[in-house]
Amino acid sequence: MEDEDMDQIILVLNQLVLWVAAGAMVFGGVVPYIPQYRDIRRTQNAEGFSSYVCLVLLVANILRILFWFGRHFETPLLWQSIIMILTMLIMLHLCTDIRVASELNTKRRAFAATDSKDEEIKVPKKFFLDFDLKYFWLWSRFMDYLQCVLAFTALAAYITYLFLDSDVFVETLGFLAVFTEAMLGTPQLYRNYQNKSTEGMSIKMVCMWTSGDTFKTGYFVLNQAPVQFSICGLLQVFVDIAILFQVYYYSHYPQKPVSHAVHTTSAKAL
Repeated sequence: MEDEDMDQIILVLNQLVLWVAAGAMVFGGVVPYIPQYRDIRRTQNAEGFSSYVCLVLLVANILRILFWFGRHFETPLLWQSIIMILTMLIMLHLCTDIRVASELNTKRRAFAATDSKDEEIKVPKKFFLDFDLKYFWLWSRFMDYLQCVLAFTALAAYITYLFLDSDVFVETLGFLAVFTEAMLGTPQLYRNYQNKSTEGMSIKMVCMWTSGDTFKTGYFVLNQAPVQFSICGLLQVFVDIAILFQVYYYSHYPQKPVSHAVHTTSAKAL
């Protein structure tokens, strides 16, 4: 009787651990962007956060959701993609509003310096439907970003529907999804190399990325997720560790003074 009670307790504990792990997997990727969002709102300055981060994550998670239709994987991973897409859209909405307001304030200061009237102040509008590559992902309205995301989703979904019976296409789609996300840290790695310094980069953020990516990769391996997930998870951890190595190297062996300031809460900016 005691053995049965102990087995029941162990079963409940195992189930609880699985629920906690699933919850961490679903919401863990969002956590690093919460302080970034709050900092942007507090400072009303979005210069330290690259909106291309949102672009990469939107593409990666849309492709991952489409991959699920060809090869079902763990449900928490599917919910993680949905939550991340919503998070990136929220970030884009905030960054767009603040960037447009900042451009307007800059124009006002310029006009004030030349004694011009406020009613003459106009900020050039950039729209998605203009199809001007020069202003791609630099549009003036959140609706334009939403239109772009919906257009990409519709096109990718249509192509996926046509080739859903092809194992090669499905596996390639899964690889592209996780590979895109795995390479998210490389622009920060390259920028640090160019500057010969990590000044202005939040070390706490990188530590959060590293711990989160390590947990995620372990989750992939233990739950026998598709092999693309595990390989690209390991690549993501490697990039995070490389950035941490830069922090150590440039702090102990300074190469040259930093010529410009970088926002301290910059997130894997492109």
